[in-house]
Amino acid sequence: MNNKISIFWFRRDLRLDDNVGFLAALKGDFPVLPVFIFDTEILEKLPKDDARVTFIYNTLQGMRDQLQKEQGSSLALFHGKPVAIFEGLLNEYEVQEVYTNHDYEPYAKDRDKKIGEFLTNKNVEFKTFKDQVIFEKDEVVKNDGDPYVVYTPYKNKWKEHFDADTHLTIHYTSQYLNNLIEHSRLPNLSLSDMGFETSSIKVPEYTVTPTLIDNYEKTRNFPAKENGTSRLGPHLRFGTVSVRKMMKKAIGEKNEVFWSELIWREFFMQILWHFPRTANEAFRKKYDRIEWRNDEQEFEKWKKGETGFKLVDAGIRELNRSGYMHNRVRMLVASFLCKHLLIDWRWGETYFAEKLLDYEMSSNVGNWQWAAGSGVDAAPYFRIFNPMTQVDKFDKDRKYISKWVPEHDQESYPDKMVDHKEARERCLKVYKEAVS
Repeated sequence: MNNKISIFWFRRDLRLDDNVGFLAALKGDFPVLPVFIFDTEILEKLPKDDARVTFIYNTLQGMRDQLQKEQGSSLALFHGKPVAIFEGLLNEYEVQEVYTNHDYEPYAKDRDKKIGEFLTNKNVEFKTFKDQVIFEKDEVVKNDGDPYVVYTPYKNKWKEHFDADTHLTIHYTSQYLNNLIEHSRLPNLSLSDMGFETSSIKVPEYTVTPTLIDNYEKTRNFPAKENGTSRLGPHLRFGTVSVRKMMKKAIGEKNEVFWSELIWREFFMQILWHFPRTANEAFRKKYDRIEWRNDEQEFEKWKKGETGFKLVDAGIRELNRSGYMHNRVRMLVASFLCKHLLIDWRWGETYFAEKLLDYEMSSNVGNWQWAAGSGVDAAPYFRIFNPMTQVDKFDKDRKYISKWVPEHDQESYPDKMVDHKEARERCLKVYKEAVS
């Protein structure tokens, strides 16, 4: 084919509507070929039944079906390294422009730099757009240009800059979809083509109703509460819903707590963007001097939910079986690993990265460093959650625990692997020696 076209590259924006880069491509001068690349650099690190790969794959098939039925077009799926895929596309089509939306993680930044250089050398324009956040990079910084490293001042400046009319414009694409290329049999793949299999874990639908938002502050801390949280995380992570529409809902219901949770996401994203080293290093460098015990047998018990601490075990088992863990429980589970067991936060972060449906590097790293005391705006190192009193505060009827650890009140349930008081004192001593 020698027809001039543009390409829109879907990544973590898996929706046809309210998609900034996709709309820009559709309003451009050339017919648009939509593509998605299953990047082998990412996939080779994942388990073969990864639930997120199944979710992405099923979402893309749904998008393909919609475009085939409604537009006589489709969505081309590829498997390989992005530069090699684009080389092939440039050989097959007379590509004039490539459009995509920004991604902020270290690997993505490096990948996009290489793609941009490759396309520029081929005289193809590479156009990228802000889509997955309201504010990005250095759009919300201190007056001297330095990034915020404490959440509350960041949130206040975020709100100062925020204008609903400007920032919550919905980018409707429906009237431009006839600018897609007319080709309903674009390349497709199966999961098995890529060496994957269908996961038994499903990504749940999100619930962002006025009732949920209105009750969010009252319900969000209690893991046994049905529909107490939105389950929005994976959908924001993979872009099956737009952040603008979710912000509109939060603001419409005037719920500061729900709104703040969405701003936290952007706070951690800009931290990772400004400080990419924090993906692997403590933000507060002296915390990398901690003498972690890193007992592998204890780590295995933690991973299986066999610590003898009921709320910790319930959280881990929920994660292992569903790909989700309630946010309140995540804090306890992370704190227990770092402080009771003195296991490096990076071990826990890596395990969550493998298991969480809503895994977002910036939030995962940010929250693990918070739990370890080593990050921005972190809990002080001497704040150590008591796993027993946390049960009484947040699951006093043991409903959540009973769901995930049904044997918790039987003799078969394991003994506590550490004594809370002794573990606390050990942690304080080790941390104090490292950071004083």
